[in-house]
Amino acid sequence: MDLSNSSTGTTEMRDIGGFCIERHPDPCAIIIFGASGDLTHRKILPSIFRLFERHLLPEGFFILGCARTPMTEAEFREKSLAAAPSADTNTLEHRKEFLKRCYYHFGEYESPDLYKAVLTRIRELERMHCPSANHIFYLAVPPALYRTVVDRLGTSGLTAECEGGACARVVVEKPLGHDLESAMEINAALNKVLTERQVYRIDHYLGKDTVQNILMLRFANTIFEPLWNRNYIDHVQITVAETMGVEHRAGYYEGAGALRDMFQNHMLQMLALVAQEPPGVFAADSLRDEKVKLLRSVRPFPPDEPGQWIVRGQYASGVVDGKVVRAYRDEPGVAAASRIETFVAAKLMLDNWRWHGVPFYLRSGKRMRKRVSEIAVTFKNVPYSMFHPLPPEGLAPNVMVLNVQPEESVSLTFEAKQPGPRFCMNPVNMHFRYRDLTGEDLPDAYERLLLDCMLGDQTLFARHDDVEQAWSLLTPVLKQWADGAAAPPLCMYAAGSWGPPEADVLPARDGRRWRNF
Repeated sequence: MDLSNSSTGTTEMRDIGGFCIERHPDPCAIIIFGASGDLTHRKILPSIFRLFERHLLPEGFFILGCARTPMTEAEFREKSLAAAPSADTNTLEHRKEFLKRCYYHFGEYESPDLYKAVLTRIRELERMHCPSANHIFYLAVPPALYRTVVDRLGTSGLTAECEGGACARVVVEKPLGHDLESAMEINAALNKVLTERQVYRIDHYLGKDTVQNILMLRFANTIFEPLWNRNYIDHVQITVAETMGVEHRAGYYEGAGALRDMFQNHMLQMLALVAQEPPGVFAADSLRDEKVKLLRSVRPFPPDEPGQWIVRGQYASGVVDGKVVRAYRDEPGVAAASRIETFVAAKLMLDNWRWHGVPFYLRSGKRMRKRVSEIAVTFKNVPYSMFHPLPPEGLAPNVMVLNVQPEESVSLTFEAKQPGPRFCMNPVNMHFRYRDLTGEDLPDAYERLLLDCMLGDQTLFARHDDVEQAWSLLTPVLKQWADGAAAPPLCMYAAGSWGPPEADVLPARDGRRWRNF
């Protein structure tokens, strides 16, 4: 049944044993700046190809890659073959058809001539593929170039909206700035040329099914939301741990660190989804309004007692997955006396009615013992135990775990009687894996987010006030860490561990501890 057909695409509702809305975007031109780079060929092009292979792209679309690297169209297509993994004959046919829609133009981002040529090329390709197409400009370039590229796009007329019914949208990658001031400058530069509805600030974590499902679990089921408050929840832990080190990103990481790289975006975004109030309607701005309200309720870190609220660390040498790995300071491109953190743990309190008194413990680090990203909601113990002589604290608390990676799943732990004649209780676990729904690997987060951008749906993209509020919380911490005299210590931890022992103090001070894996 066709429900709508507008600038946001065609919407169909299909009955597959539940409620399902599948939308198809209108014809679109995807112009990628930074098309010769790693992000384009590792994430963007593979995601577009998989959407094409699953018939989720419009019949009329094309890709125009733009970069500084001199390259012929044939060379660009040859490089793009990696975006379409080899498989059966059908996939090979898809690859051929996909590559026919890939084009390339090189030039200097600062030069107005590049944008004049891009405009001319778009007009030519539209006549071949899709007249009156929407224009999606993906900025897969360093953030320092955002202002330059957007200014030139605006001056050339490429960002003019609804010319002949078509719309222009611009996708920018994180990190959006390196502190509050720089983020505000970038947002001001974007909004000077673009309206807010044209800007898509992408955070790939929000494209993961488990992260999205937080909203469904909370607001589509009556059994969870009534308990989702200070009366029933003891605390919440959010963990994002990587076994990898800095790898080839030392140049970026030495200017960023874990607080900028993970906390400002991924961690606070997941916190907001877990803790925000229900919006009046499932729509982009309604959801993002509630997210911003939640972030504004986060209590600022007290500057006079940072160690009680936030701990930073850096990995030393150690053993990960049975292999000896070097320390961060020994990685290529890292300063010998680097003070950059590769681990951060923090305790956050929310000053609002729902969450008053409930601590949120967040930690993220590189070279950890295990790769895992999860949100664990621990409920309070029963107030009274009728199972004498077992006290209430002797019963394991209920824990709901939303596993974001490597296996996207949801589990719930509760007490149950052990089978047999004796009266024995043990915690049992109900476990649901998303893969079990389809039997296939889940789509990459970039696929969902790119499709949403084509549809004009900003629900899973950050708004300017969202970004700035996150930076306003963390910028005072970053300034304190940059002040040699006032900076708290940088705690070292062995690679292959769960971070520095100093981080254990955050929950231990409250009579709690980090979850074990």
